[in-house]
Amino acid sequence: MTDDGKQPWQIESMQALLSMARALEQEAIAGYRALAERMRREHRPDLAAVFETLCAEEEGHLGNVDRWIEQSAVAIPAVVRPEQAMFDDEGASMVAPELLSSYRAFSMAVRNEERAFVFWTYVAAHAPSDEIREAAEQMAREELGHVATLRRERRRAFHNLRHAEGIPARPGLAQLELRLADHLEAKANEVTRDEAERLRKLAVASRARSGDILAKPYGRTSVLDNAAEGADARLVPTCELILDAYLDLAEHERNEDMRAKAQFSAGALIECLVFIRE
Repeated sequence: MTDDGKQPWQIESMQALLSMARALEQEAIAGYRALAERMRREHRPDLAAVFETLCAEEEGHLGNVDRWIEQSAVAIPAVVRPEQAMFDDEGASMVAPELLSSYRAFSMAVRNEERAFVFWTYVAAHAPSDEIREAAEQMAREELGHVATLRRERRRAFHNLRHAEGIPARPGLAQLELRLADHLEAKANEVTRDEAERLRKLAVASRARSGDILAKPYGRTSVLDNAAEGADARLVPTCELILDAYLDLAEHERNEDMRAKAQFSAGALIECLVFIRE
């Protein structure tokens, strides 16, 4: 990678944008394929099937990018190497297969897609032209859809793992947003000044979303009803739970304005998650 002082999200042409999009999908395909092959060698066909499913999902994304390239008539090499690796297998290529599960595999995939979403929002924010901004926003919307799909699969894997049944209803979304704000403010007391400032801004945004929900509530989401008891006891799980709820609402809300609001809130929660994990 050349050290020219540029950030990876500073993309200045459609050719560069489409090249990056293709490279990121190819990187993910190669990563999941390698993991599937390792699981087969280790006699874990169940996990091999999970990684093959993830590989097929990424191949579908790559097909979408290729169709976009064809429609744009932009010359892109068949194989593109990303300047900066983004796919992270989180040690799955090294850890003993006995310590892996379908839940952990889907969790890894979710975090990769969340990073990709944040990447494309940064590209859009720093775009030098409307064409590149609109293309990056489209990529971000597609990644948001991928996040929703994978988080749904992860929930299914979790419930299969725990055999959870008969879990009572949990606090509503507005209450959870307030709980998240409390966690963020508590965390702000433990970090550097710059980090604390960002955390407090995130807390303010969380409280604003809570007030907005109380003023104009969403429909019901089963995500909260099925949440594990104590899921809001810590910062990251609370953020994860709220994000799942927004993604579910964005998929099932019939009102277009409410659907758009849920999508916007989901994007904000992803950025919050990425920040607090770092």
